[in-house]
Amino acid sequence: MLTTKIGKVGKVLICGMKGVGKTALLEQLIYGNVSVETEFHPTIEDIYVASVDSGRGSREILRLHDSAGLQGKAQLPRHYIHFPDGFALVYDPTDPSSLDMLADIKQDIERNKEKKDVPIIVLANMRSKRREAPPSIFAAQQTNSVNPANQMEIVLNRAISWCSRERIKHYTVNAMERPSLYDPFINLCARLHPPQTKSTFPQLRQVMQKTQKSDV
Repeated sequence: MLTTKIGKVGKVLICGMKGVGKTALLEQLIYGNVSVETEFHPTIEDIYVASVDSGRGSREILRLHDSAGLQGKAQLPRHYIHFPDGFALVYDPTDPSSLDMLADIKQDIERNKEKKDVPIIVLANMRSKRREAPPSIFAAQQTNSVNPANQMEIVLNRAISWCSRERIKHYTVNAMERPSLYDPFINLCARLHPPQTKSTFPQLRQVMQKTQKSDV
């Protein structure tokens, strides 16, 4: 018999630059079937449903909306901003421009979202690409001047500093390692559905309960 209560449903938008591995993260989180050989095609729009153990005696439901990756100066469509209860912004630490795009996305959310304290988390996807793509001329020039490992560390440090200033939770995850994805989404779920605070007037509550009993 199913005894676990089903809690509230939270809608979360997964967004970021094209090719940073948003779909791979979701496929791994929900199904755990992603490997370095898994083929992915560009996403138009998709929805995943996750049941999260809240630790409060009920399981919360997350509707995770996978969005098409952005390119250049493209902005999130308006309906992507208005319907979610929370946002997960994904970037590739090997691509500084994917981090720069997150700042634009966050500003766009803040300008157009009616609720200003909407939960936002940032995910650094350490394994966003299935295999290495041929480097561009610009990338080759960067490689000659900066060690790739050092470049990644620079981007990660910049992301952590930005998230600290913006008061956003930053997580380093790996699309090939499912356990690395649990903590971000469990914490996001907890922020979407905080526990109800108990009354600060317990004596008053007891009096009300006694009054109700005497009225029966």
